[in-house]
Amino acid sequence: MNLSVVIPIHNEEPSILPLYDRLTAVMERIHKPYEIIFVDDASTDRSFDLLANLVETDSRLKVIRLRRNFGQTAALAAGFDEAQGNVIISLDGDLQHAPEDIPALLEKIEEGYDIASGWRKNRLDNAVTRKIPSRIANWLMKKASNVDLRDFGTTFKAYRAEVLKDVNLYGELHRFIPALAAFYGARVAEVPIRNLPRSSGGSHYGLGRTFRVMFDIFTIWFLLKYFTRPMHFFGKWGLVFTGCGGSILALLAGEKVWTGRDIIEDHGPLMVLGALSLVTGIVLFCTGLLGEVLTRTYFESQGRRIYAVREIRTRREPQVADGAHGAR
Repeated sequence: MNLSVVIPIHNEEPSILPLYDRLTAVMERIHKPYEIIFVDDASTDRSFDLLANLVETDSRLKVIRLRRNFGQTAALAAGFDEAQGNVIISLDGDLQHAPEDIPALLEKIEEGYDIASGWRKNRLDNAVTRKIPSRIANWLMKKASNVDLRDFGTTFKAYRAEVLKDVNLYGELHRFIPALAAFYGARVAEVPIRNLPRSSGGSHYGLGRTFRVMFDIFTIWFLLKYFTRPMHFFGKWGLVFTGCGGSILALLAGEKVWTGRDIIEDHGPLMVLGALSLVTGIVLFCTGLLGEVLTRTYFESQGRRIYAVREIRTRREPQVADGAHGAR
């Protein structure tokens, strides 16, 4: 088992050297080939300078410097793309994740799981701005993805490298990798980890991130359930709105023919509602059709598959030893 440790950082100057020392000590005790990849997400402090100096002393260390601040998801994606190990471990660079918990994650990988996800069982964050919103988001994500995790948000995870090949990261979807990977059949386990107080600096996240997380949850729900069949979502609601709008307009037209009353004067708002419902239904149908076309274009143009193969086994033919024939 070859290991790659990916650490995205942004302005973590005080934490880099202590983290490097603790991490290398842990990796040496594991006794497996490893590499450490720091991804500097355009830090404005001396983070990159410290890492550049460390590279000169450690051949197993690699530093990637991004051109600008792309965000944590992009930084992780850059590290994953560069990683050479068949097991990839990711953790934050602020020392809130204890490198000493890495062996516990690797134990689950060795048991046969594809992803070992950290669970901050005893969180030390502020209850109002972090704990409560996190619990709500985790509950919603669990319901949306059907993946039984209690902590989707932590970066501290271990992955089999082949699992990450099936996951394209963009936006802020790094926290939902287990859900995206589970779509392709990845087996996920949860491992309790320590949540340490931040040693220096301030958190890069605040209460405002909650709304972005909610949008991401809806995105993940849609991708997991309707990515390969968008017409099942848009078509269903298109049928509802078209049926309601058509029925309303049909009833009003029948009343007009039967009674000769002025429909616009008597039922103006209802007529507008029927027309809007009908138009909305048609738009949803068209959106579903466009989604179907785009889905097929995506998979066919890139040669991507809508499935993932875990392994292929065939019956082995019995081997015939040299000289076995004609030995009688």
